[in-house]
Amino acid sequence: MVFSCAVTGTTRGIEGLLVRVEVYLGEGLPSFHTVGLPDASVREARERVRAAVRTSGFKFPEHRITINLAPADVPKQGSGFDLAVAVGLLAAMGQVPGDRLQNTLLMGELALNGGLRPVRGILPVAAEARSAGLAAAVVPKSNGEEAAMVEGLAVYPAASLREVVDLLAADRLPDPCTAARNGISRLAGLPDLSDVKAQYGAKRALELTAAGGHNLLFYGPPGAGKTLLARRLPSLLPPLSFEEAIEVTRVHSVAGKLTGGVGLLTEPPFRAPHHTISWAAMAGGGSGPMPGEVSLAHRGVLFLDELAEFPRNALEALRQPLEDGSIWISRVGRSVRLPTRFTLVAAMNPCPCGFLGAEARSCSCSPAVAHRYQSRVSGPLIDRIDLQIYVRALTGEQMLAPSCPEASSAVRERVVRARGLQRERFAPSGHRLNASMSPKEVLRFCPLRPSGRASLRRAVDSLGLSARAFDRILKVARTIADLDGGGAIQEAHLQEAIEYRSLESEQLLR
Repeated sequence: MVFSCAVTGTTRGIEGLLVRVEVYLGEGLPSFHTVGLPDASVREARERVRAAVRTSGFKFPEHRITINLAPADVPKQGSGFDLAVAVGLLAAMGQVPGDRLQNTLLMGELALNGGLRPVRGILPVAAEARSAGLAAAVVPKSNGEEAAMVEGLAVYPAASLREVVDLLAADRLPDPCTAARNGISRLAGLPDLSDVKAQYGAKRALELTAAGGHNLLFYGPPGAGKTLLARRLPSLLPPLSFEEAIEVTRVHSVAGKLTGGVGLLTEPPFRAPHHTISWAAMAGGGSGPMPGEVSLAHRGVLFLDELAEFPRNALEALRQPLEDGSIWISRVGRSVRLPTRFTLVAAMNPCPCGFLGAEARSCSCSPAVAHRYQSRVSGPLIDRIDLQIYVRALTGEQMLAPSCPEASSAVRERVVRARGLQRERFAPSGHRLNASMSPKEVLRFCPLRPSGRASLRRAVDSLGLSARAFDRILKVARTIADLDGGGAIQEAHLQEAIEYRSLESEQLLR
């Protein structure tokens, strides 16, 4: 036999793409050619495959070898093709039975000693293999739990090329790998809200953020507890549903962020990049292109500490993802859509010295310097932040007082109940929060009484609120009402929501 075909895969964005590895052994001087738009890591596979085949005890073909990766018009990158290429070569020489290759996904990077190393993107490729009707997948052991999340696909983890060959040649296959669909909760190790003294308004804002998915900004003097508060938000968030967990795991799988043995991410991600981050790292990019922080925070939280210190273009990259819940990354010859349904939480000082508006210390910055510092964060970005909270420094009495007795678990129970109301409200579309309501849904689910309409009209006129801010106030009021039991929006709910637009009322960032 001089020809064989194996099935492997790659990713486009966070979607899987199956690739047929066609192997032809021709006459002529021994050589190894790969066609089908391979990148450098794919072309280098010939050296890894040659060494792995020989160190595994198999004969390497002394022929003119041609490897075609189909479809040939799609760029191929990564080392996940190694296993399919090696098995295809052995099948072309008759050293491996070829009858199972057409129905089996093969993915993995080969070590020179024949071992199998994990690769990224296993989950979306396995899902695509199941959709295409393939019956089985052979993957590295470290990727076994991840691939086993796909129902209807028999997954066989392997540690080496020799093990894969023995598996394909066996008369009877062993039992496939199974994965636990209930991941391990990390709540026990998270910082608790009861550690924070006073700051009751900021804690209330955290509860609203967790319940409705609203964007949040803490600003105030250094040492007031802005970062301390923000890092307790994960302890208030309920676990992801199975469908949400699959979405999140797909993104992290493609980005290569899954640690060994982790099959499913069950807790909302909490991403906190440093303020030196570039635009491409924030939005996503590269030759892939690969997910950035806005996608890695999908279904979770993106926390930006020292907001005004971030590069302006990195902050402006947030505007479309915050509005649309997705981002298009375009490169020459390809364009991919990545999900970005995250909650933005940020913290910043109001001026370079940090004490503008503080009671205990006076600000040393001139008005021009303070204005220039605040202008690093654009008005359109601030307009997309629902809850804007000034966090005041604690007094000596507050510092000496005992911590708040209410733990994160108690707040989390209220958040779960409020999210249950939203799940019923937005069924059957599912997995929606109040913060993501469309304008039509705002009109439908946020009706106001005459007194409430008058209050909102006065707020718009006095604060100069935009139409976007108008809608966001109603969304926050809807979440406040949900935390109160899910009834109609009362004037008290609306007044509280208006108070959270404190940057407009205090005119700090103008």
